[in-house]
Amino acid sequence: MGEPVHSAAASALGYQHQTWWALLELLRADHARPDAAICLELHDDIAWEQAGSATELLQIKHHQKGVRQLTDASPDVWLTLKTWMETAVPCDVEGPALVLVSTQQASPGSAMAALRPQARNEQVALSGLERAALHQASGRIQEAREQFLALGPADRAAFVARITVMDASPHIEDVPALVRAELRWSLPPGHEDLFLAMVWQWWDERALELLQRRRRAVDVGMARAAIADLRDQFTRNRLPTVAAREETDDDTLTEAYADSPFVHQMRWVAYPPVNLRRSVIDYHRAQTQAIRWIAEDLIAADELTALSRDLVDEWETEFEWMQIELAATADEATSQRAGARLLKDLSQRNGPCLQDRYHEPFFIRGQRHELADTGRVGWHPAFPDRMRTLQANS
Repeated sequence: MGEPVHSAAASALGYQHQTWWALLELLRADHARPDAAICLELHDDIAWEQAGSATELLQIKHHQKGVRQLTDASPDVWLTLKTWMETAVPCDVEGPALVLVSTQQASPGSAMAALRPQARNEQVALSGLERAALHQASGRIQEAREQFLALGPADRAAFVARITVMDASPHIEDVPALVRAELRWSLPPGHEDLFLAMVWQWWDERALELLQRRRRAVDVGMARAAIADLRDQFTRNRLPTVAAREETDDDTLTEAYADSPFVHQMRWVAYPPVNLRRSVIDYHRAQTQAIRWIAEDLIAADELTALSRDLVDEWETEFEWMQIELAATADEATSQRAGARLLKDLSQRNGPCLQDRYHEPFFIRGQRHELADTGRVGWHPAFPDRMRTLQANS
């Protein structure tokens, strides 16, 4: 039972390494390929495009440290060659460059070593692969070797001339440090780790879009602009969004906060279920965001206190108007409708903000629910009495 689990873990690690490596490729290409775009699992594991056509295909192979050398007989070599022979028209001298990126180190004197960017010798590499292809193997590896030998001598030479081997490449645990080094001039002093976490979050979202085919490619200019925008959020006049919508699992949150006072407050006015669910998410994101801001010294607790005071002032005015408009003898259904309308109207306003430093609507909505959670504001005309009962029974 141990082998399948190990294989699944290694495969998952390989896919993660592939997406992380794509970000590193983007950052390294900032100046070398300003008009290029990168794809995932479209032409190959990773591919570079120019004007919609592939210019470079990368096969990414990740192994645990110390796991064998990359030899001319390695399965990675022949399975990679098989992929390229079937998809990259091996005899096309004008075809895209072919790059094998492997964490393994090429054996001295091998064809793989001869295809490194430095000390490159295509004739030695071709001869080494031809010798290796003559040895019998099984399954797809044998098929690959037969396909390679079936190519004419000129086609084999043209094919090998397009191949580069980047061996001994960094392992997955080393990639974050390399990304950090590429972004070293953009790191906001004092908030380096938070900024990098936001970059990774941005890239994880884009990678998912690429893998789900909701986006074809991410170009270098888009990456540059997105990272610059994240960096700009750390200026004195702006606050970054550090609690992304994608971090939340709706069902988990709805269950976790099901008995919270602010949720009871919405139930007391029969708030619609979809809107209640979104309110729970707003509350959680606003709480998470405020905690991270304070932890990162991006904001002082006094600023949040002042915002809460402004929100209470705004609520008091609207709540009083609601009470005036309601007759003293209003029935429960009428009171519920009035309370739901009050919450809806306030939710559609941005309202007060953090000294003009942050304007995302979810944060203000979430802050209102935090105040409702403590009973400082409410929606049902009789919410003070109900809150006292709720607190007494908790």
